[in-house]
Amino acid sequence: MPADQLRHLKWPVRATRLGMVAEEVVRAFWPLWTVVFVVLSPLMFGWQDWLPLEAFWILAVLSGAALLAALVWGVRRFRMPPRAAAIARVDAAMPGRPIAAMADAQAIGRGDPASEAVWNAHLKRMEARSRDAKPVEPDLRIADRDPYGLRFIALLFFVTALMFGSLLRVGSVGETVSGGETLAAGPVWEAWVAPPSYTGKPALYLNDIPQGPLAVPAGSKVTLRLYGEVGALTVAETISGRTEDLGAASQAQQMFLATTSGRLAIEGENGAAWDVTVIADAPPFVDLTGPVEADALGELSQPFMAGDDYGVESGTATIALDLAAVERAHGLAVDPDEMAPLVLDLPMPFNGDRADFEAFLVENLSEHPLANLPVTLSLQVVDASAQVGESLPEPIVLPGRRFFQPFAKAIIEQRRDVMWSRSNAPRVAQIMRAISHRPEGLFSNETTYLRMRAIIRRLESFALLDGLTVEGQAEVVTALWDLAIQLEDGTLADARERLRRAQERLEEAMRDGASEAEIAELMQELREATNDYMQMLADQMEPSDGTDQADNSENSTEIGQDEIQALMDRIQELMEEGRMAEAAELMEQLNQLMENLRITQGEGGEGGPRTPGQQSMQDLADTLKDQEELSDEAFRELQERANRNGQDGQQPSGQEQGGEQAGDPSGGDQQGQQGEDGQQPNQGGQQGEGQGVGDDNTSGQQGDGGSGGEGSLAERQQALRDELERQRRGLPALDGEAGEAAGQALERAEGAMDGAEQALRDGNFAEAIDQQAEAMDALRGGMRALNQALAQNESAEPGQGTESGDAVGRVEPTRRDPLGRELGNTGQFGTDDSLLQGEDIYRRAEELLDEIRRRSAEQERPEVERDYLRRLLDQF
Repeated sequence: MPADQLRHLKWPVRATRLGMVAEEVVRAFWPLWTVVFVVLSPLMFGWQDWLPLEAFWILAVLSGAALLAALVWGVRRFRMPPRAAAIARVDAAMPGRPIAAMADAQAIGRGDPASEAVWNAHLKRMEARSRDAKPVEPDLRIADRDPYGLRFIALLFFVTALMFGSLLRVGSVGETVSGGETLAAGPVWEAWVAPPSYTGKPALYLNDIPQGPLAVPAGSKVTLRLYGEVGALTVAETISGRTEDLGAASQAQQMFLATTSGRLAIEGENGAAWDVTVIADAPPFVDLTGPVEADALGELSQPFMAGDDYGVESGTATIALDLAAVERAHGLAVDPDEMAPLVLDLPMPFNGDRADFEAFLVENLSEHPLANLPVTLSLQVVDASAQVGESLPEPIVLPGRRFFQPFAKAIIEQRRDVMWSRSNAPRVAQIMRAISHRPEGLFSNETTYLRMRAIIRRLESFALLDGLTVEGQAEVVTALWDLAIQLEDGTLADARERLRRAQERLEEAMRDGASEAEIAELMQELREATNDYMQMLADQMEPSDGTDQADNSENSTEIGQDEIQALMDRIQELMEEGRMAEAAELMEQLNQLMENLRITQGEGGEGGPRTPGQQSMQDLADTLKDQEELSDEAFRELQERANRNGQDGQQPSGQEQGGEQAGDPSGGDQQGQQGEDGQQPNQGGQQGEGQGVGDDNTSGQQGDGGSGGEGSLAERQQALRDELERQRRGLPALDGEAGEAAGQALERAEGAMDGAEQALRDGNFAEAIDQQAEAMDALRGGMRALNQALAQNESAEPGQGTESGDAVGRVEPTRRDPLGRELGNTGQFGTDDSLLQGEDIYRRAEELLDEIRRRSAEQERPEVERDYLRRLLDQF
């Protein structure tokens, strides 16, 4: 092929050939640079400075042999790629291999002008295509030659040495080989500062640290090496605090710990100096972050927080008897036996930072001698430098298991006396024999009676000998605990087991998709089991004497049996609607509630007499309820008149106005059906108590528009207004804007009630309903403001004051509007924030719209109601 035809291929071929040379170099010499990196890494860390000379020479010989072998291996395998190979690679990268085509000769039709013309055209086309040639990238992958990735391991060693070592330290190899005779250029030095390992900080190579201020952790190890003529370099330092065994300042190798701030200097030619600040290791700290809590079985949970500048290593909790706080009566009157403090290990984070963390100490110490006694709790933590941080002793009553069965509580008290002092053994035996003298009604079975008699005989046998021994004390204590557990669980076991089985069957029905009949049957079974269990707890209730449980009343929550029944009603309702996920969540709440249930004394489960603020909230809630019922009756009277007038082909304008403003959001048939959910609507979609008005109020049905009915409603409205005025005047004195807002809202409610009364006397039910709705809105606003004012003045806790809304979040299915919303803590209906809940919100919305469309198409409904439903459809 003529050279002028390849002229334009010169650069692509040359670049491709250089890439092929690079391929050969990499494939042939990768072992060489792998060995180089492996050899340089320890030298950059300075291994040659501290290795024995013999070990250094052995490693040097091995390294040299490895380098020579890698070099020979690479030279033998290296092949210089010819130019023809580079041309062939470039040609192969182009379609049709145009370079090879240009080198071909015409085999057929030579001498024929036409054939030669075609051939020449072909060559020109190939030459034009060859002008698009580009260099071919080399393939530098050698994974097939290094399947174990040795080259990457060597590279990792080298990069690590670059980060934490120094290339300058490789120069000390010559000194090691020549024995230091090559340092004719002058003395040199090296220095390192290694912080304690627990700090997690890297070592510092002082040759790379500029002179001036230098901060290091306390206890850092300083290493210096001086090379050259003895005395040419000396070390002057005031950071070690050493007073003895200082050694010569010109000693070739020196090591000491940095304990105090001071100056470190290497004096002489090429010397350096630093003002060293030693950062002291701060002691750890630990503190309690909340009160101790305990469940019914006595498992305590104590929150705490701890921290340290470099991390906490370990911690303990020490629980010691607070003898001064013990009521020394009955079995506790004698001096106690020696009780060693109880030491528990604090939980530490398994992963993450221990410099600052929060955790819980969780233990069950119900069987410990200190259970249910006053103790002091103190926490201790230790850091890596053995420094100790300790919290202030916290006086608490160590929680223990709660016993409800009176006989079991008595046994536990005697067990406590035996653990308090072994000298109490005769007294305990006498008391147990006395209380078991007439066993009728005390023991659920013969086994527990015989077990108790055996314990009594065991105690009396020790009294006949030299007294109760330590081993005998442990034996009796264990037997008394087992007896108390059998008495407690034997009494409640049947009821508790029945309750557990009922819960399990209901959970299984949730998973299997039971029918409504099966759900109703299982819910009835659960109700009966719950009632039996609560009744048994109530039968065993007696005033606490402080011997069976810790005082955690301030952390407890009271709940009544009606609320438990409401929770079960809500579970059944959700299951019948197919909302099993929500039902399962409520079922879990019920399980936890029954697990920690404790019967308390008081009226209705309330925690004592109401404060004036709470009583005012209760009175206002009752007034709001009465006003809602009165508004329902007025609306029903309006609809009955509309029905009668509609049948006569007449529709007064006043009623049309009332229909526009007092529609029924539930679309219920008010002609005796009271809606499909049994509720009566009031103005603006506000609902009453969720029960048919006609079931408990007959005063609103006295006639169909006669003066008697109007007068009755007006008189009831007047009585409500007078009652509200009395309540407003009797409000407690409250400071702040919330108190003023409450009074103003109640004044507006009075004015609206007065307007409603006058409208009722005039027979204008539409106007009366409007005024009643305004009164209810003002009442709710006043209750909200009053509730806020009580909270601000610390006269009542937020969320209290209403009979139906004193605990936000408690389920009361009987107090819901037709859209499923619950009453808030001030008596008002929930907002649209909780209108649709769960995963089926779109299905519920679609069903609601379909129901509105269906009712709006029913011709027998009053026109005022159908008009309201049509406006709802236009809006949504």
